[in-house]
Amino acid sequence: MFDMTLTLDIDKPSEKKPVVVQTIILAAGLALLVLAPLFFYPVFLMKLLCFALFACAFNLLLGYTGLLSFGHAAFFGGAAYFTAHAVKEWGLPPELGILVGVAGAAFLGAIIGFLAIRRQGIYFAMITLALAQMFYFFCLQAEFTKGEDGIQSVPRGHLFGFIDLSQSTNMYYFVLGVFIIGVAIIWRIIHSPFGMILKSIRENETRAVSLGYSVRNYKLAAFVMSAALTGLAGGIKALVFQFATLTDVSWQMSGEVILMTLLGGIGTLIGPLFGAGLVVTLQNYLATSEFPVTIITGLVFMVCVLLFRRGIVGEFYNSRLGRKLGFEHRH
Repeated sequence: MFDMTLTLDIDKPSEKKPVVVQTIILAAGLALLVLAPLFFYPVFLMKLLCFALFACAFNLLLGYTGLLSFGHAAFFGGAAYFTAHAVKEWGLPPELGILVGVAGAAFLGAIIGFLAIRRQGIYFAMITLALAQMFYFFCLQAEFTKGEDGIQSVPRGHLFGFIDLSQSTNMYYFVLGVFIIGVAIIWRIIHSPFGMILKSIRENETRAVSLGYSVRNYKLAAFVMSAALTGLAGGIKALVFQFATLTDVSWQMSGEVILMTLLGGIGTLIGPLFGAGLVVTLQNYLATSEFPVTIITGLVFMVCVLLFRRGIVGEFYNSRLGRKLGFEHRH
């Protein structure tokens, strides 16, 4: 008993310091996001936040459940179409339009997930890709998506009836609020008992089955949650850029979110944020240059794979400084 008490008394002060440091880092990050429109173009920042939320939602499935989906563009682009149609054709306010997009993405996630989780590994990935391509061709032929032209001139409307989102500053802080809510939901999921079960499935699915967990149901639930949060990002994107096109549901979009997640570090909460920031920044600043964006992005990815096997944030978590600050990365 004496040894146990002594150990606990020694551990308490050492545990407080990392928590304080992490809280300070979080507060500094939020402050930077609030002040960012003073220094950067708001539309660029909104694009970054949309894709950062997209990457975090995808990471919930890949990093914490161990399921690699090649079809997440279906949920991102599908929600963009649903939100754009609801706001433009039905006249819904932006908050309800986004909820329509989230509900549509969750419905798609339930259908695709129900069919895909019956297989594992590369077979799971290929099924998600095939079903996502089927949805792509549906969007190409469907009347409400306007085919190759897409849904254009989507009105941003007024949030709650009185906040004019046509002003970039108002729209930015709305996107920031949705982004914070989305990331907070993901944080709560992965730190809940449900999230612990997802991690156990990722580490050893056979053992999770032997413990009595219905692994298939947990996988499906994680898939639907990831799809719904991806839909949240897609709905916001449709309002920010005021259009929804076939690019949003193409397989290249699924490849981009995988790239963002791997660059930042799978199995980390903030890793996809850094990965999305890196990719979006490269796309934005190289778009007007003579350098081919895809080649430069590929070179950056090759360098990160060779030097940062766990991703940028994942390597930091496993460094001496990261461990000293109380971060850990076990994936």
